[in-house]
Amino acid sequence: MVQHVMKVAATCYYQIRRHVGSEVTTQLVLALVISRLDYCNAALAGLPQTTIAPLLRVQNAAARLVFELGPREHVTPCLLQLHWLPVRWRIQFKLCCIMHSVFNGNCPAYLSDTVQTVSASRPHFRLRSSSSTDYVLP
Repeated sequence: MVQHVMKVAATCYYQIRRHVGSEVTTQLVLALVISRLDYCNAALAGLPQTTIAPLLRVQNAAARLVFELGPREHVTPCLLQLHWLPVRWRIQFKLCCIMHSVFNGNCPAYLSDTVQTVSASRPHFRLRSSSSTDYVLP
């Protein structure tokens, strides 16, 4: 039965690729896979690489699907061509975007209330850090 299942899966994959095309496959992967990887990934910041590794494997499998690569082929050039950051860097990028919106005042009120600058947390002291844009960790 294993061979039968493998043959059915290979045939289905071939039919999907043949009828859908690479541009539609890319859009489907972005909508169904990458959006799920990006959802609330800022909560994963600071976790060890071993915890995030399964998400990276999913991202690599998605890139292999888009470019029709084999399991042993390198996926890094494909990630570059798709303009996809690896998962750990995607998390960092999302955090940077959130902090940018906090800094510019384009964020929801609950975020701006949670994050404080160093100067706002210590108004009594006249330190060099009081004029910086550093933030206090909550």
